[in-house]
Parts: sequence; C-alpha cells; structure tokens
Amino acid sequence: MIPEELRYTEEHEWVARTGEDTVRIGITDYAQEQLGDVVFVQLPEIGQTVNPGDTLGEVESTKSVSDIFAPLEGEVVSRNDQLDQQPELVNTDPYGEGWMIELRLTDPASADDLLDAGGYKALVEKE
Repeated sequence: MIPEELRYTEEHEWVARTGEDTVRIGITDYAQEQLGDVVFVQLPEIGQTVNPGDTLGEVESTKSVSDIFAPLEGEVVSRNDQLDQQPELVNTDPYGEGWMIELRLTDPASADDLLDAGGYKALVEKE
C-alpha cells in the first residue's frame, strides 16, 4: 500500500504535509516489512536542526538496526513519544500511529521535490 497523498524518499521514508511549513515523517510499509519486528526506535530531540541526509535516529528490529535520515532541511518540532513504549506501532500502522517526527521546514516548497506515489512504487518494484 502506497498512499497517493504522501511524498517519499529513496530511503523508504514518507512525508506528509501537516501545515503550511510543517511535515510529518515516518518509514514506509515496505521499509517496516524489510526490517521485521521493530523493538526500539530512537528519535531526535525537539529543537534539533537537520539537513537532508542527516541521521535523525534509528529503528532497531529483531533483524537489524537502520538509520532514519532527514529527507528535508528544518527543525524538529514534534516527536512521537508513544514509540518509546510501543515501537511496534511502526509495524502495525506505519502511516498513522507509527509516525516518527514533525519538522518545520526551512523551505516549505522543498517537499514537492520528493518522489510522488508513482515514483516510489517504481523504486520499490526495482528492489
């Protein structure tokens, strides 16, 4: 399932607009399937400034540990503290309750440069 209204990265993260200059970020259904059962999620602190490609945190599963990368430039304005106690939400609801952080974007238009659902689907089919 690849929701049409979201934007995507080649690192298998999704980005959803939550306001004029804010976005919510998580990992895709494909990514959580590849990881297996998520047992721990490390997220950045509120107020942290990130650039595209910076490591935002980690997702640890029974199979491996994977970095979460910042898809855009901005400041962390919210984090899903629910994942501290329930990391499995990343598996059960990756596009909903399993979201990870919200960023206030330095350049709100930059989100439009990410992959659309069709572009992301083509990427997944190649892997």
